[in-house]
Amino acid sequence: MSVLDIRTYRTVPGGRQEFVRIMAEEAVPMLRRHGIEVVAFGSSLQDDEHALLIRFFGSLKERKVQLERFYGSDEWLKNFDDRVMALIESYHTVVIPTSRDVETALGLGS
Repeated sequence: MSVLDIRTYRTVPGGRQEFVRIMAEEAVPMLRRHGIEVVAFGSSLQDDEHALLIRFFGSLKERKVQLERFYGSDEWLKNFDDRVMALIESYHTVVIPTSRDVETALGLGS
């Protein structure tokens, strides 16, 4: 069963613009290099403190393996972990199942 991983971030006051810049220019390209399919990311329309990242995985097991490899990589730990975490006040992740219809509509799993 494929899944969507939906993560929301509450950034520190004044930190969202830099957080989203790092995501767009550095972290999302790195996720993609690691074979992680990014569906959407960016600023929330709700307020000036929230951002989001939506990722697609072929299964829960694939999600676990890919995220462990990504967040455990030297590139992430040396270049991003401290810098990104300093901009995040809190984050929440929800993982939901997808269907073929959802995958087709979003152009996922290619």
